[in-house]
Amino acid sequence: MLQHILLIEDDTAIAEMLLKALTKEGYKLTTASDGEEGLLAFARHTYDLVLVDLMMPKVDGMEVIRRIRTSSAVPILIMSAKDSDVDKALGLGFGADDYVAKPFSMLEMTARIQSAIRRSTTYARQQRQEEQPKAQILSYGNLHIDFDHFTVIRNKNEIQLTAKESDILKLFVTNPNRVFTKAQLYGFIWKEDYMGDENVINVHIRRLREKIEEDPSHPIHIKTLWGIGYKWENG
Repeated sequence: MLQHILLIEDDTAIAEMLLKALTKEGYKLTTASDGEEGLLAFARHTYDLVLVDLMMPKVDGMEVIRRIRTSSAVPILIMSAKDSDVDKALGLGFGADDYVAKPFSMLEMTARIQSAIRRSTTYARQQRQEEQPKAQILSYGNLHIDFDHFTVIRNKNEIQLTAKESDILKLFVTNPNRVFTKAQLYGFIWKEDYMGDENVINVHIRRLREKIEEDPSHPIHIKTLWGIGYKWENG
């Protein structure tokens, strides 16, 4: 069965280019020219991946992502020419999985799509095969981490984690005081080679600190080793 992609893009030239190239690569494409049309299309079918532009009329890309995430864990790949928009979409809990900066090459786009779908299908397969583990809750003073439910309780307030934030945090706390370079983090969490793009990692680390640290500007758990990487200290 062909993998089905929902493409939400208001630029006709880009949409036609992607439609032609991805169809040639063996994907099935459904296209929408604005966010409103994209949400209607998403409600009608099941997709293997959503490819969405951030700057669109009627309903913008970030709102599209937010609404999709209320009901689905489908991989979402965003396109944007503005780093600030990418930062928001990846960091403010909207739930995007990855991004491609405009202008992009089809080689990069295809690679990102393949990686996102592969990660999603591998994770789903592992979930089906593995037995449900016992609840795993770790405590550090007023900080309690529940990996089974993607939550953190800090000072009795429950805070939701994204899947990626939970993966990063679990890697840190199970390896206290071990220093991870950005390349290592990318390899462990995204399961692919690091291309030197620091933005994705920086955004996730910053948002994770904002959720677990009492003072994110002076973290006591997720420490930065300048020029090297990050490590977890129990505090």
